Amino acid sequence: MEKKIIECVPNFSEGRDMVIIKQITDVIQSVEGIKLLDVDPGKGTNRTVVTFIGNPEAVSEAAFLSVKKASELIDMTKHHGEHPRMGATDVCPFIPVSGITMEETVAFARKVGERIGNELGIPVYCYENAAFKEERRNLASCRSGEYEGLKKKLADPAWKPDFGSAHFNEHSGATAVGARDFLVAFNVNLNTTSTRRANAIAFDVREHGRKVKNEKGENINVPGTLRSVKAIGWYIEEYGIAQISMNLTNISVTPVHIAFDEVCRKADARGIRVTGSELVGLIPVKSLLDAGRYFLDKQQRSSGISDDELINIAVRSLGLNEIHQFKPEEKIIEYVMTEKGKPKLIDMNLKTFMDETASESPAPGGGSISAYMGTLGVALGTMVANLSGHKKGWDDRWKEFSDWAEKGKSIQNTLLQLVDDDTEAFNRIMEAFALPKKSDEEKQTRNDSIQRATRNAILVPFNVMETAYSGFGLIKEMAENGNPNSVTDAGVGALALRACVKGAFLNVRINASGLTDRDFVNAIINKGEDIEAKTIAAEEEILKIVNSKIKNQ
Repeated sequence: MEKKIIECVPNFSEGRDMVIIKQITDVIQSVEGIKLLDVDPGKGTNRTVVTFIGNPEAVSEAAFLSVKKASELIDMTKHHGEHPRMGATDVCPFIPVSGITMEETVAFARKVGERIGNELGIPVYCYENAAFKEERRNLASCRSGEYEGLKKKLADPAWKPDFGSAHFNEHSGATAVGARDFLVAFNVNLNTTSTRRANAIAFDVREHGRKVKNEKGENINVPGTLRSVKAIGWYIEEYGIAQISMNLTNISVTPVHIAFDEVCRKADARGIRVTGSELVGLIPVKSLLDAGRYFLDKQQRSSGISDDELINIAVRSLGLNEIHQFKPEEKIIEYVMTEKGKPKLIDMNLKTFMDETASESPAPGGGSISAYMGTLGVALGTMVANLSGHKKGWDDRWKEFSDWAEKGKSIQNTLLQLVDDDTEAFNRIMEAFALPKKSDEEKQTRNDSIQRATRNAILVPFNVMETAYSGFGLIKEMAENGNPNSVTDAGVGALALRACVKGAFLNVRINASGLTDRDFVNAIINKGEDIEAKTIAAEEEILKIVNSKIKNQ
């Protein structure tokens, strides 16, 4: 299951006093689950841009604490700088990165805005996707008049804050809290040193386009070909080349790979060749996975391969290694977020995993092994799909098999996560049993913790059952219509899925014995029995197909 990750980029009206900046970033880092990515102070602007990421709850808490600390340390009556501003924390945007929708992100942003207004007495305006009113979507509108005009603005009923009172907070000013799309800074390298030619290509692609004169001699604007893209051409002396420097302000509208290919087309039309590209800052893993799939589709090849392979295809296709070595662990947000510590089971090699299972530790146990058997079963079906897409004479069916391989890969990824989730569920039960139980209050707390952990330990293997069963559609399709030379691989996949489902159900039942909520238990057991029965039937049907094809060969 994809983890929910949000990015927050608050801008504080202090860029010169590093002691103050450090105190603000310290409170951000004090929140568990937060990763501080960047601190960018500017002396001329007297402004610091801080970037951090984490799960939504942690980011929300860190954002509120940082605004609180800034309100204690920054006095707006004494602030001067080149950048427009209206408060100690001028803006506080929230950005969905992975596993979370914009609508969910808006809800978190507004909740933080409400806390800032109610608990800190700072007027809050919600902007962009978090705006309650259309005229407040634009940050420039919310910030019009800046700090110096804020008192008069607050007196206007039309500019009543979304949260907090209309009272002028002289010390802290006001804060704009928003939700916006993720911005990717992406530069495309050219085999020219001409800034003028690079700019011509930038004007071709950027949404704003260029100004031209019509037949009447009037200046009109001709839009570029890429929406949600800002671009300019420049010469980088350090590299000795010209680049198209782009800000992709909404990668769901114009993804990295689409921007790259369009620049390639426009450059080629002007006799210029694209030689590679450069990512400035971090990028969500989905962007590179989508890019990998895009370039494989252009080659009419299956995209149902591992994430590592997809990223490798994307990096090579985009030329991201031309200037600097592209290191996924340093440039992909989700990888940067990876917690250090005890290695996950799925990161172990086969022998280490086997040895860990065979050790005297009770985990990993049958639940994790069941999930992993399911992963291998679906992987066999995915393999048959990928092989079928390459079978001689079946070239026109590559998309059909690529789609099946994609489905298989998705199921594999979910089951892989459940390998570790099952062991984690067991550990939570052990931790709950280890809680103190001297007083009545401690006993109640311990019992409640045991029940919550037990419920989770039932749901994890049940999730394994449901997920593994969904893989039979792939296995059956490959047995019937996949590469006949690999039909026995599909058969082994069916056997592995059956073992997975039945093994996971054993764990559901043993863990259910410790839960006091018998209505919940009975409902889960009934559903589990149904999945088990359908699994047995599906496996038998697939084996009949497999055995029939073996006899006919």
